[in-house]
Amino acid sequence: MSEPGDNGLSYAQAGVDISAGDRLVEKLRVLTKKTRRAGADTGLGGFGGAFDLKAAGFEDPILISGTDGVGTKLKVAVQSGHINTVGIDLVAMCVNDILAQGAEPLFFLDYFACGQLDPEQAATVIGGIADGCKDAGCALIGGETAEMPGMYAGEDFDLAGFTVGAAERDSLLPRKDAMQAGDVLIALGASGPHSNGYSLIRAVVDLKGLGWAAPSPFAPQQSLAESLLTPTRIYVRSLLPQIRTGRIIGLAHITGGGLIENPPRMLPVHLEAAIDYNSWVLPSVFSWLEENGGISTKELRRTFNCGIGMLAVVKPEDADNVVEELRAAGETAWVAGELRDAAK
Repeated sequence: MSEPGDNGLSYAQAGVDISAGDRLVEKLRVLTKKTRRAGADTGLGGFGGAFDLKAAGFEDPILISGTDGVGTKLKVAVQSGHINTVGIDLVAMCVNDILAQGAEPLFFLDYFACGQLDPEQAATVIGGIADGCKDAGCALIGGETAEMPGMYAGEDFDLAGFTVGAAERDSLLPRKDAMQAGDVLIALGASGPHSNGYSLIRAVVDLKGLGWAAPSPFAPQQSLAESLLTPTRIYVRSLLPQIRTGRIIGLAHITGGGLIENPPRMLPVHLEAAIDYNSWVLPSVFSWLEENGGISTKELRRTFNCGIGMLAVVKPEDADNVVEELRAAGETAWVAGELRDAAK
């Protein structure tokens, strides 16, 4: 009697190489170790990851979770061959979201899907995820690598991320009952388009007939791909101390929906964000997109962050100190408007 696998079709012949996955896990053990933090055991190979909230120092925690992807920014990365920072984008999009709820990111898991697993490619991408986790102070405690022949062609792959954070019950955001007209909006500068609007960006690039290796028209010292792949900024280290002082009473992560649709998500219905669009200079990437894509101002503000990655609400008496301390923490921060009574 023949042994299983001696005859007939094998999983490897169907396009899935289990041994490649095993080699990747060995590479990832090194990456996850650098994301260790209190409360996390970053060992890989089990069926789940564990986190000890008590060891992390929480007394009365509320768990906040978030999930996101990188979107079609991945197409730019794959087509240009610059894949080392999209993992940072993945982490940033998730941790910035739960930060807007007042949560400290605790741990992260990723999902990497491809047609045929290349351990070097996957390790490069997940290395970026580990870099993002280290920046955010959260542990990369596990994930899933899926090899699916027929679903993805060539070097194409997809990414999704999942993070869990915690906040003490009395420091959750937004604190809508504390908000009133006259409260100040503080903007934190973005590093670029972050990870939103790339379908429109790619349409403009196609319209202009540009290649990814061409000099960037808005950052000539870089290629077009390099300038568009600047990773999403992670705001955890600068904003968490401000959240814990109680001075920030609302945060909006400016993602899909831009400056039009995201600020209302942190506000009570009777208030609206009066953003002073003259308080900063529109970064060159957005002015280039606006001019070369024939994009209206309203569409630009609804699709892109326009240079603002986070928008915070503080009381007028706290505004100067918060701006000063955010700048000392490395952020580009400025007063960008105020809250006002919503139009009826």
